[in-house]
Amino acid sequence: METKDFVKPVGERWYAAFTKHQHEKRVTQVLTNKGFETFLPLYREVHRWKDRDKTLCLPLFPCYVFVRTNLERKLDILQTPGICWLVGRGGYAWPIPDHEVDPIRSLAGSSAKFEPHPFVACGDRVRVRSGPLLGIEGIIIRARNQHRLVLSVQLLKQSAAVEVDLSDVERVSAEPRNQAWSV
Repeated sequence: METKDFVKPVGERWYAAFTKHQHEKRVTQVLTNKGFETFLPLYREVHRWKDRDKTLCLPLFPCYVFVRTNLERKLDILQTPGICWLVGRGGYAWPIPDHEVDPIRSLAGSSAKFEPHPFVACGDRVRVRSGPLLGIEGIIIRARNQHRLVLSVQLLKQSAAVEVDLSDVERVSAEPRNQAWSV
């Protein structure tokens, strides 16, 4: 049996749909059933109660679901229960560049432990040289004596962080953008 490479239809871009609180998984399921390509990055977190511990899969970017479309079916997206609007400016939905979504997709598909992180716009830009995150670029920071690679989605002003070994990364830009964040 012959396998064909998936070819993205021309004009399709990633957009972020803003959802009602805790509706991300249901919205993703409904949009997928409608034939849309969706992406909902989830991370694992242990919640502790008096009597037990439970591992939950939570949205990396709460209240956001990524949808790949050319906006011809924008109304179909907006009429999905749980969706409030498509993120943008001036009343228009703005696409999110593939170079911001693809690293998040690679991270979500890897075995690396990651978590949400406050949005960061400064620091050294680095590229991972080896391991499961090979080729991913992000901003390096130091937190609690660990080095973390921060991946950001500019339009959402949200980020994710994953622990990395400094020996696995190389600086992309020659100079740090802000000395306070340099490692």
